[in-house]
Amino acid sequence: MYGGAVGEVIESADPSLQAGDIVLSGAAWQDKFVAKANTLSKLEPFDPDQLSLYLGTLGMPGLTAYVGLFKFGEPKPGETVFVSAASGAVGANVCQIAKLKGCRVIGSVGSDAKAKWLLDECGVDAVINYKTCGDLNQALADVAPDGVDVYFENVGGDHLQAALNVMNPYGRIAACGMIASYNNAEPAPGPNNLMLIVGKKIRINGFIVSDHGDMREQFLSEMIPWIQEGKIKSRETVFEGIDNAINAFLGLFSGENFGKMVVKLD
Repeated sequence: MYGGAVGEVIESADPSLQAGDIVLSGAAWQDKFVAKANTLSKLEPFDPDQLSLYLGTLGMPGLTAYVGLFKFGEPKPGETVFVSAASGAVGANVCQIAKLKGCRVIGSVGSDAKAKWLLDECGVDAVINYKTCGDLNQALADVAPDGVDVYFENVGGDHLQAALNVMNPYGRIAACGMIASYNNAEPAPGPNNLMLIVGKKIRINGFIVSDHGDMREQFLSEMIPWIQEGKIKSRETVFEGIDNAINAFLGLFSGENFGKMVVKLD
């Protein structure tokens, strides 16, 4: 298995990297490995005590949020943005960035603790606990009386159906993932209201963040100051030791993570 990793160079035969440099890699699940220097990204951390930010808010999840929201969601101040899996590593960044850009933000999460964090710490305007709200379609309609202009799609299934019901004409959907269907033994029933895409002239864009590395510099130029000014909050669920890596991975599919799931090796 491979995944993003932040680590320290312990020995180098390449002049572009020195022992002690901090680098970002797509390493396998292991505590040491040999790599070519051109496969590593040297980091200049603004805070050496927050290196894991480069796996979350300043890493792939943060860039995913930024790319999906701005390139495909194209939110305008005053518009309403709905985010599924809103307390996850991607969703929480989408929520907070959208608020910073003057949008009304609605999130969907699976626990009251996650909802409280988004409301109290991240300034989200309304949060639905999809596990306890009953009819998700009605719950979303209740908190979006003026409809939804942008939906950041992380879940699929019933969340996509509920979003389509309340989306305004010319709404935009940035489709990042559909975790509700990743591990289904049988295909889940699809939304039964897809014709609304036609009638409402809704635009849906699927995207893969690795296609948009050209936006990374712009992303960091905005995100780092936001973090330093306390405008972007982040949470992590940390597992200790490589022996717990599989438990951390499986926890992603059952909603155990609160923010970015991280495995700490030392």
